Amino acid sequence: MSTNNDSWGSRIGLILAMAGNAVGFGNFLRFPVKAMQNGGGAFTIPYLVCFLLMGIPLLYVEWASGRFGGKHGHHSTPFILGSMHAGRIWKYIGVFGIFTNLAVAAYYCYLESWTLSWVWNSFSGVFSGKSQEEVTGVFKSYVSLDGPMAIITWVICLLLNTWILSKGLSGGVEKVAKIGMPLLILFGAILAIKGVTLKAGENGALHDGTFGLNFLWNPDFSTIWSPKVWLAAAGQIFFTLSVGMGSIQCYASYVKRKKDIALNAMSAGWMNEFVEVVIGSCILIPIGIGYLGIDKVVEMTKTGGLGFGFQTMPYLFQQWGGVFSIIAGVFFFGLLFFAGITSSLAMCTPCMGFMQDEFGWSRQKAAWAFGATILILGLPTVLYFNEGVFDEYDYWAGDVSLVIFALFEIILFAWVFGMKRGWDEMNEGADIKIPSFMKLIIQFISPLIIGFIFVMSLPDLWKNLSDFSSTPKVVARLLLLALWLAIAWLVRTAYYKRKREGRYLNQELKF
Repeated sequence: MSTNNDSWGSRIGLILAMAGNAVGFGNFLRFPVKAMQNGGGAFTIPYLVCFLLMGIPLLYVEWASGRFGGKHGHHSTPFILGSMHAGRIWKYIGVFGIFTNLAVAAYYCYLESWTLSWVWNSFSGVFSGKSQEEVTGVFKSYVSLDGPMAIITWVICLLLNTWILSKGLSGGVEKVAKIGMPLLILFGAILAIKGVTLKAGENGALHDGTFGLNFLWNPDFSTIWSPKVWLAAAGQIFFTLSVGMGSIQCYASYVKRKKDIALNAMSAGWMNEFVEVVIGSCILIPIGIGYLGIDKVVEMTKTGGLGFGFQTMPYLFQQWGGVFSIIAGVFFFGLLFFAGITSSLAMCTPCMGFMQDEFGWSRQKAAWAFGATILILGLPTVLYFNEGVFDEYDYWAGDVSLVIFALFEIILFAWVFGMKRGWDEMNEGADIKIPSFMKLIIQFISPLIIGFIFVMSLPDLWKNLSDFSSTPKVVARLLLLALWLAIAWLVRTAYYKRKREGRYLNQELKF
């Protein structure tokens, strides 16, 4: 018997929690870096097109699927998808919705702990007077575990996440979203204003802040049709909206039967885009290009956004001198912490919902079991960060799994569950009228785009799968495979447990 009686306390709490689920490190570190790597404005236009043709449709699909499953008491993707069609395969496709959250949370909480450490380092003046190379040395020493701080901060983050989850949706997750999201936007707005108003010649800046924005918003049409740019833009949509993970379905499953999902989905989605495109792009790009120039920033960001965020930005903040350099560091890494924890809390809820629904666990027991699982799964990413285990988790769970799950879920919604039923579900209780052309986009255009992304990613997938050069990376792959199989076994066990107890997936489907 399920012990899951959680619910959202308010509509604004739900929207902020959903936005917090989407708003993460990708908004402030990944998006600016992807834009700089792919020609600035040449990336922004494909990005916005992908948001309209893939991001918004997937938001509608995941909100509608989640609420539909929630009507029948399901709060995890195996049984949410299973409630939409009697075919057994859909429950096992739904395994990705638990697997992805567990695997991503395993390394995401470690990344989250970096932000706490960097808030303290900024406040205590660790970066004061240091050169770029010395700041980089601080980072390398930290991830090499030269001292206990990395482990201690990581465990603190795990305990904090677990404790908040044990308080439930309205008592824990929603309260954090109501505090964290406004502070995130406030901190980000202050830094964005400072970045845009940067003046050449002041505190050593080479260019005005608007110089970097011009790079972002003036497209180079000679590269805009490059498949590489479009694939990068589509990949960023998956990452930034948290679609294809299963956390949106879980949150939506707690929405009451006749409550709006159409406007809620758009509110959360557009809030994420505002934070990413307006605030996120006005921090790293204007400040980085303002001090270092376009060529150097593009070169430095070839390895990704983490290095630039944690090694370069603390050094650039020091150029402002005095108290404001400290405030800037605290604000920047503080907003990254709020972005991180609101996302990691969302990753936990599908796993907790599954154990509460299927095995009758209490909320507290499910939360602490999740924390223990993340501790075990995440330890290799901490101990073997420099050996590539972190990147291996990120690739298979944060890239491949998202695309596979998104492709199958939109096929299920539009072609198996049926577009007519899906359309009715999307519009039930809606406070806005969804444009009718969205039917065609969901049924035809979005699956084609996602399918194209999957096919184009196959060479990289095979290349990574056949790479046996690093023992820690191979072990990481085996751990992830074991995790997926363990979750599939639990789903199978729960399915037969339901059959023995006479509990069906929904009132219409009988096995």
